Amino acid sequence: MLLITAPKAQKILAEHIRSRRLGMNLTQAGLAERSGVALPTLRKFEQQGTLSLESFLKILVVVGGLDETIKAVQPDPMKFASIDDVLAADNSATRRKRGRSK
Repeated sequence: MLLITAPKAQKILAEHIRSRRLGMNLTQAGLAERSGVALPTLRKFEQQGTLSLESFLKILVVVGGLDETIKAVQPDPMKFASIDDVLAADNSATRRKRGRSK
């Protein structure tokens, strides 16, 4: 598990988006026009990492990565489908035993 602060994550995301934009040979103005995000907002995002979720998703539609982002936050499937599964798992788990005292 990475221990990263939210501001650091924002800056990393902004750097990745900027790299994708440059890889597509798009200017900030071009990306702003294609995504519908205001140019000053896009500039602020690339410099400081601050952006609304809606604007971030609009940018991802253009530079790619929206599907991967949605999959990344998808909840894990439920471990148990029924109470029988819970009971079976409980019975198969090893029980803690006390050590023998001297």
